[in-house]
Amino acid sequence: MHMFQLRRADDVDAAIKAASGAHTAQQGADIRFLAGGTTLIDLMKLNVETPQHVIDINHLPLDKIEAVDGGLKIGATVRNADLAHDERVLRDYPVLSQALLSGASAQLRNMATTAGNLLQRTRCVYFRDEHMACNKRSPGSGCAAINGFNRTLAILGTSDQCIASNPSDMNVALMALDATIHIRGPQGERNVPISEFFLLPGNTPDKETVMQPGDLITHVMLPAPPKGSRSLYLKLRDRASYEFALASAAVVMTVTDGKIEKAQFAMGGVGTRPWRNADAEKQLVGQAASKDTFRAAADAFLKDAKPQSQNGFKVELAKRCLVHTLDAAARLA
Repeated sequence: MHMFQLRRADDVDAAIKAASGAHTAQQGADIRFLAGGTTLIDLMKLNVETPQHVIDINHLPLDKIEAVDGGLKIGATVRNADLAHDERVLRDYPVLSQALLSGASAQLRNMATTAGNLLQRTRCVYFRDEHMACNKRSPGSGCAAINGFNRTLAILGTSDQCIASNPSDMNVALMALDATIHIRGPQGERNVPISEFFLLPGNTPDKETVMQPGDLITHVMLPAPPKGSRSLYLKLRDRASYEFALASAAVVMTVTDGKIEKAQFAMGGVGTRPWRNADAEKQLVGQAASKDTFRAAADAFLKDAKPQSQNGFKVELAKRCLVHTLDAAARLA
């Protein structure tokens, strides 16, 4: 681990000022905010993340879950365990609770935070090995995964520069729920729909989100749940616990008299970001809630899949995952 300077911020403005000041003082200096540290500290130990300035934000007033305008405001430092077991989440957004509880271990969920999960880095083995070529870690070095071990990596949203998958479970549920990310930084405040928060790798895989130097996520907003909606999360993985998804699906659906009124769904484990397909969703509206209908939607969802040498199985796996989740959600009381 490289040497770094640790500071503690006691309010949001002080945190942003400290981060922007460090960035100004040393051109190109890396600044990271520290909350749970469940990803950051691991990557610092591997010398993948080498910030010169780390700002502890655990004392900021960003750890509340509040009902606002029929929706839910989730603070940036709310721990995953607290969010998963919150009675309002369990009642109105069960898909989010299920996604959180399927990730990591109980000990890690007690530490991991909402904002940290949004900014979670890929588990691609080449990204986590500083001696291997990785355009995400070291732009211009190449992508060792394309001709190497890629069984667990993305089949949607890839480029010839990067095929790394987004590892989060929480983010898949937030994508299906139309979450909005609230950000404060040196340039002011902005609200970013989660559909616009994550960037495709393209020719710049090192740029994963719209976050800029000094930016701090303050909270996440969930809209009011659609009346009569049902939601469900399913995760398929190599082992039953403490494993990242090969394919996962988050579904929010409204069904009346056997007909689908509205469907929102996203998938994890298969995309370079939590993946959603508006055309596949529209295809379900007004249709009978049947497996044939769901299979057609799954085919549409995966139509642009580009499997690599070892992960072609993910195309059919993802389709079956989505069909099963849609069907199970439609059957919920």
